[in-house]
Amino acid sequence: QVHLVESGGGYVQAGHSLRLSCAASGRAVESWALGWFRQAPGQERNFVAGVSWNGHTIYEDSVKGRFTIVRDNAKNTVELQMNSLKPGDTAVYYCAAGTPVRHIHYADEYDYWGQGTQVTVSS
Repeated sequence: QVHLVESGGGYVQAGHSLRLSCAASGRAVESWALGWFRQAPGQERNFVAGVSWNGHTIYEDSVKGRFTIVRDNAKNTVELQMNSLKPGDTAVYYCAAGTPVRHIHYADEYDYWGQGTQVTVSS
């Protein structure tokens, strides 16, 4: 069993930055894929960024160049640095962990999810 807890969400103005953190407990996730997804009101949960067990990263097109995902296997954490935030980034952000994960951007392939953290970006 893996327990994931997100932190770092908040309310910011457009153009500002936030750094989300997700701490895993219960077992080491160094050999697992880790991902960030987000869900805006009335919308489906969508992929944002992911990192494979060997460090390969992928991003959703709208966040490329603005968001960076970083895993720290020593701390059993994954973080999402979000720069140049836009109102369209407003959502609840969830971290996820899974193994094996063949397609990092597929939510169905992840086994564990955090409770989410709210990010609100004002214009």
